[in-house]
Amino acid sequence: MKRVVVESPYAASDEQGIDLNEAYAEIAMHDCLVNHNESPYASHLLYTRRFVLRDHVPADRKLGIEAGFFWRDVAEKSIFYKDLGMTSGMQLGVDDCIAKDKPYEVRRLPDKLWEQLMEYCYSACMDEPKRR
Repeated sequence: MKRVVVESPYAASDEQGIDLNEAYAEIAMHDCLVNHNESPYASHLLYTRRFVLRDHVPADRKLGIEAGFFWRDVAEKSIFYKDLGMTSGMQLGVDDCIAKDKPYEVRRLPDKLWEQLMEYCYSACMDEPKRR
């Protein structure tokens, strides 16, 4: 099993968008574990919890990004899930990989997992995300 950093969108303009992005990151972690024999770490799911950091506060967001980048030093690879697009935060992660000469991969969810995300969106009365 390989240690990987998972990068995917987090910030959104409303709670529904954040909920979608969290569900997407969780499914991406599942993909790493089940389909790629990887042990995923997703700082944006951990550091954004209620009593940890506030993503909408610039200083907290910056600290969370820096702390997540620190984990990249012990990971064997970073995985960027791009079904929902590449955000500015994700691009910072790519730049960090390049600066540190660390391997990375850009990945999409398999169709079966994308369909699970769609089912979740429908059950939560969300707008269907567009796959890029």
